[in-house]
Amino acid sequence: MILIAGTIDVDPEQRDAALAEARPYIEGALTQEGCLAYTWTADPERPERIHVFEEWTSGEALEAHFGNRYYADMRRHLGRCGIRGAETHKYLVADKAPVYDSSGVATAAFPER
Repeated sequence: MILIAGTIDVDPEQRDAALAEARPYIEGALTQEGCLAYTWTADPERPERIHVFEEWTSGEALEAHFGNRYYADMRRHLGRCGIRGAETHKYLVADKAPVYDSSGVATAAFPER
């Protein structure tokens, strides 16, 4: 599994419109094979900031996304929104486990397999 997490900073006066106008690209990405999550959210503390989160089943699925029209259209869209900076990273996830154990206690531990 691959996760993408990051931030995009745009002109604060354009952020809400940028998010609203991004809906078709986000919805389009969600239809792509291997896309488990694809969301943008406004940062409540920073009026210029958008948080990005994506979850992909594989590198092949992510690579297909990078070659897809939704990705290209999203990049063009951002260019029109007064983009000021962006920082995104991809993470290769080797394992996952619930945050809460069977007794409801939060734990950072991963069960041994």
